[in-house]
Amino acid sequence: MSKNFLFDLDQTLLDFHASEKIALGKVLQANGLSFSDEIYHAFKTCNKSLWGELEKGRINRNELFEQRFRYIFGFCDGDSSDIDPLRVNSDFIRTMSENGVLLEGALELLERMRSGIEDARIYIVSNGATINAKGRIASTGLDRYIDGLFISEDMKVNKPDPEFFEIVLRTIREPRESCIVIGDSLTSDMEGANNASMTSVWFMPEGDTEAAVRTYGIDYCASSYDELYQILKTWADSFDHME
Repeated sequence: MSKNFLFDLDQTLLDFHASEKIALGKVLQANGLSFSDEIYHAFKTCNKSLWGELEKGRINRNELFEQRFRYIFGFCDGDSSDIDPLRVNSDFIRTMSENGVLLEGALELLERMRSGIEDARIYIVSNGATINAKGRIASTGLDRYIDGLFISEDMKVNKPDPEFFEIVLRTIREPRESCIVIGDSLTSDMEGANNASMTSVWFMPEGDTEAAVRTYGIDYCASSYDELYQILKTWADSFDHME
């Protein structure tokens, strides 16, 4: 039986915000619109709110994509009256896919896991657009360490829905006790792991950690890749003793 490590992608292994900022500037300016740090922060705030609505099932993906760009056009200098927000969104996703940025130490973590944890299997479990995720994974070299990808756009279901993780289990044909979920998001990764009765690691916790651990049933917290590796290695070793 393998030890199955289910990694979220953005802000867990890849720097989503760095890629997002690069891509947003390029697509807005290509359409004759202005770009600034203030515009990026407005987009980032709006985007986070809309993804929260998607996770709750209140909007669909196309509504999210259209709304975030229609909203940000209002912050830009330039004429956006004839610009299709969904076309700009497609250009944005494609541009992001070509501009992956690793979090410092991410590749080293996966290398340590490959060499230091016997029977490790590393999977990506991500909400998002498939072309965006696959492109950034390939452009950063993460693909050399990954055994499989589970992207919500392909799966037609988003974390934290337990069905997302049930699809993962059916695909890898492993029991849930052999899986551990690692991610930065409370509402998708940690709640999703809790909903699926899987062990969880909250990576780079922020805010009231104790309250979050209680609310979301989090098993472990890690504030660095070194700490994360030790948690994962200890979990894997204890799993060996239970077999």
